[in-house]
This record gives sequence, structure tokens and C-alpha cells, in this order.
Amino acid sequence: MKPIVSPSILSADFAHLSKDMEMINRSEADWVHIDIMDGVFVPNISFGFPVLKYVAELTSKPLDVHLMIVQPEKFIPEVKALGADIMNVHYEACPHLHRVIQQIKEAGMKPAVTINPATPVMLLQDIIRDVHMVLIMSVNPGFGGQKFIEHSLEKVKELRAMIDRTGSKALIQVDGGVNLETGAKLIEAGADVLVAGNAIFAADNPEEVIKQMKSL
Repeated sequence: MKPIVSPSILSADFAHLSKDMEMINRSEADWVHIDIMDGVFVPNISFGFPVLKYVAELTSKPLDVHLMIVQPEKFIPEVKALGADIMNVHYEACPHLHRVIQQIKEAGMKPAVTINPATPVMLLQDIIRDVHMVLIMSVNPGFGGQKFIEHSLEKVKELRAMIDRTGSKALIQVDGGVNLETGAKLIEAGADVLVAGNAIFAADNPEEVIKQMKSL
């Protein structure tokens, strides 16, 4: 099965956002990855819902919304209003994660959970059957263009084993330092979904990079 490719618009050119969105629409990309940051949970601020409403209007691709914020459950209605297919929250930001997952489902979206580089995979044991996807951060969240953390490959393998053992249907997504080289290693380790920002938007031919990622 070909990997799912979800370009991260955090690395797009916001002075020419419509042009970048048109490129994604033409390309073989499967989803559009949207990072929402609050400057509290991560040391950066990205963009709010007025901008994201514009993004949603520019694409027919499913929206893969990743909330790097405290109390993400407060924004379930806003994420739903965007027409998001997937709402992704951080394990570290949700002391009542099971409840949040259920609220996302009740809103009609697919729930996903993210773990930071220092968070062990084994902590997902009791939630793995309830989520549509797990995102393994392969850099520390908050900024694009960081170097891939090699230990992430072992975490992907461990998560794949947990999914197989429990009968979960969860997809494995990886975000951070993903390019053609690291992407190939991640797919071999068991990843299903590749999120890429700089590797796509900084390329001379972004559509070709997406095509190559789909062929990994």
C-alpha cells in the first residue's frame, strides 16, 4: 500500500498561499496537514481559525488538523466547522484523553493522538483501540525545519507491534524532519502517513517530491 502524504502548510509561503494550495490540489497529496500552535503548549504561535477557514475553502483534500495547544477539547466545534476529517490532540495536553477522544468522535471527526519525542509509546496501550491515528513527533514540536530524531524509527516499530498485538486499526503518522531519505526509513519501520513541510515547499518541484514520497 502506498504511503499517505500530508503536506504541512506550516512551511507554505503565506504571501502566496493560494498558489501553494493549488499545487497541493494538483499533486498526489492525500491530505493537508494543519498545525495550530498557541505559544503555551509549544513555544510558537501559528495561525488561527480565520486563516484556516480560508485554507479549507481552497482545497478539496481532507484536512488533517493537529492541535499543539492546551485544552484542545475547547476547540472541537471550531475544528469541526472547518470541515476537518481528522482532529489530532497531544497526549501530553489531555489529562482526560479518553473523554476528549470520545468528544471528537461525537462531533463526527476521526480522533488522533500525538506523542512528543520524550513520551514513551507504551503510554498509548489503553487508548490505541479508540483512535484512528497516532502521530509520532520526530522533532520537538513548535518549529519547522528541524533535524529528524533517529530514535523515532524505534518508536514507529514499537507502535506497529502494539497495533498488531491489540488488533487496533490505527494508522501511524510521523511529522518532523521527514524527507525522501527519512521517509523511506519510516515506511520500512511501519509508518502509514508522512507529514512533510520543508522537504516539499522548499523544493524546486514540490509536486515531484510528493509523487516520489507516494512511491516510497
